[in-house]
Amino acid sequence: MLFPNSISAASITSLDFPDAQYDFVSFADLDGWSADKQAQVFAGFRKSCEVILKRKDALDARPMEKALREVCPRGLALPENADDAAARKFFEENFRPVRVSKLGETTGLLTGYYEPEVEGSLELTKGFTVPLYRRPPELISKARLGKRVLRAGFPSTGGAGYRVKGKFVEYHDRAAIEDGALAGRGLEIVWLRDAADAFFIQIQGSARIRLPDGKLVRVNYAAHNGHTFTPIGRNLIATGIVPRDEISMETIRMFIAEMPEEGRELMRQNKAFTFFRIVDNLPPDSEAVGAQGISLVKERSIAVDNKLHVYGTPFWIEAKLQLQNTKEGQPFNRLMIAQDTGSAIVGIARADIYFGGGADAGTIAGRIRNPGAFFMLVPNEIDPVRLAAAASIPNPDYRPEFEKKEPPKAEAQKKDALKKEEPKAAAPKKDEPKK
Repeated sequence: MLFPNSISAASITSLDFPDAQYDFVSFADLDGWSADKQAQVFAGFRKSCEVILKRKDALDARPMEKALREVCPRGLALPENADDAAARKFFEENFRPVRVSKLGETTGLLTGYYEPEVEGSLELTKGFTVPLYRRPPELISKARLGKRVLRAGFPSTGGAGYRVKGKFVEYHDRAAIEDGALAGRGLEIVWLRDAADAFFIQIQGSARIRLPDGKLVRVNYAAHNGHTFTPIGRNLIATGIVPRDEISMETIRMFIAEMPEEGRELMRQNKAFTFFRIVDNLPPDSEAVGAQGISLVKERSIAVDNKLHVYGTPFWIEAKLQLQNTKEGQPFNRLMIAQDTGSAIVGIARADIYFGGGADAGTIAGRIRNPGAFFMLVPNEIDPVRLAAAASIPNPDYRPEFEKKEPPKAEAQKKDALKKEEPKAAAPKKDEPKK
């Protein structure tokens, strides 16, 4: 059976992740696989498939996307409300689990994010004075310089800047923008009460703004200023203000509230700044929209490094997370779908788990910073032999012994000595040919 935009499986090559190692396992090896509610994530996977198959410029697609374009029609052929057994069977028949990690490591890092809900106003008033900005028209992604064919959206990673007298320069940092670099240009889309709310909304990438009349406005990531993201909690740990095992979004917000001037300077250490757009077509009860352009699934969608991973890729995650306010983590073994990204999400085994919207989700998300095992579900269309060959990597502790070489001068003297010891060949006779 042929499907539109289908790509021959023969053209799909192996995965190629730098500085990574792979371990092939079976579904039986996944702790809790048979008890998981795969139907919860299958509906989200189908939505990712719809986006994947709509993409027209598929010839430059990465191997994983090419493989997903083969799998997706089979997923869309099943009912959207397929039960757990049907969803589980689909994943087992079309994928193989491969444990992935950075070379020399066995686990990756998991954090959490959410969609904040705060009070705000569409106009500057006495109570609402902190703006969220739309993308300035002069802002350019460095990744797109010199490219003729551009994809929709603004890349969430990489540099950004603008042109000054024909020269590309970096864009204003957080301090400059807060001091008024963009003021008076009509770029403000909404006004908030608190600078800390604006700061953490920029980190999360989306928000629900409750207006004075009770209406809800949704804002979502539009662009960034190109500066490197700096986790401000590191400074609180380094200075001894907050112990490492107590750092969380809650403790950072508490410090900012209790020490406003120091908190302002702390936030400015993160020079990265996010710009937003208002999303008009979302129902009030829907989840945040991720980088793939579709609504996320609470506790089933993850943000990944989109330079390495393809949106729509299923992952099985095994970890212990502080889902409850206890030092001992609770098991978190479940199937997830990569549908979002973020500037702080870097690496093959790195993910940000979406916990939904509101204060309760924020409390949980702020506690999460735990190691976890990452099992990528690789479509059968990707050649397992080549992938296994790529996994045949040297032990990171192995250091080959290099051949010892004499210094150049000593080596030359040794060659001269050997020449002197060699017997001279006798001159050939006149009637003998030269050898």
